[in-house]
Amino acid sequence: FRLWAVDNTGRRSSPSEVTIKTPCPAVDDVKAQEIADKIYNLFNGYTSGKEQQTAYNTLMDLGSPTLHRVLYHYNQRYESFGEFTWRCEDELGPRKAGLILTQLDELSGWCRGLLQEAKIGLRRATLRYLSCRYTDTKAFSLSWLNLGQDLRKTCEEQTFSVMYNDYGEPKEL
Repeated sequence: FRLWAVDNTGRRSSPSEVTIKTPCPAVDDVKAQEIADKIYNLFNGYTSGKEQQTAYNTLMDLGSPTLHRVLYHYNQRYESFGEFTWRCEDELGPRKAGLILTQLDELSGWCRGLLQEAKIGLRRATLRYLSCRYTDTKAFSLSWLNLGQDLRKTCEEQTFSVMYNDYGEPKEL
């Protein structure tokens, strides 16, 4: 997200980017299961050109973490009908399948390992931060001596939500 300063006239400073790092980008595992089912249904039986394009568009829009989970769930449920990468190549052709499957290489080996867990939960953490602004308490003055003496600082607490994953079964300590 972005943070910036606001002066008493309402002008904003240049934004500062704030990045929250997690071991892997968050993935919605329930959605990944639903997409795996959808892809299986599209690939099951005769696959029309429209169904091929729907499957291709769906898989290209996922991003690497969710695609890993779709592959995982597809192979868990439907591998007896053909492994995911083979079915993609068979149904979509090698060029389109290659474009989809190259996304699987965009994650670190460690993250790929986490995405092989049988259970992945999606959680939300709420982060608190202060949003402050300074305001002049008296009329604008041309005197440099008075500048900055009558500033009032007002702060209020704000919140920001971050999604993250729990990997594997909960362990008792």
